[in-house]
Amino acid sequence: MMSDDILSYLPAMRAFARSLCGNATDADDLVQETLLRAIENISSYTPGTNLRAWLFTIMRNRFYSNCIKRNRERTGDEDCASQQPTVSAPQEWQVRIRELEQALEELPVHYREAIVLVVVLEESYARAAEILECDIGTIKSRINRGRRMLRTAMGEEI
Repeated sequence: MMSDDILSYLPAMRAFARSLCGNATDADDLVQETLLRAIENISSYTPGTNLRAWLFTIMRNRFYSNCIKRNRERTGDEDCASQQPTVSAPQEWQVRIRELEQALEELPVHYREAIVLVVVLEESYARAAEILECDIGTIKSRINRGRRMLRTAMGEEI
């Protein structure tokens, strides 16, 4: 049953949405929008093809559409005090994870998307190329360059 398949993709969809949005609230909204679009356009899905890639493509397209809309309708929420951290993490590993998240967020979006799909969500290079609508060589290049940028941002020798 297709609904069972979609439910199994929710954790990966949330992770990809979080990498795109940068915060959990917007990421959850993006996942909901993606699922709504998928239901509305279920007739365009071809059974037997990669449902996960189809959902991720919808999510990516919704994210970019929302970015364009947000740029037209500035709300001022970017410098809202509620978005500022109140207490820093006392454990070193939590600090390093946050540094990694920050470095990932600061990567150019095309590198970040490739890293999240292949490294975090463990998509194959071929599936990532399909989702991002580019050549597999481009994905490999983006992963390599993105990893180097992350290592540099984390202060590690290359």
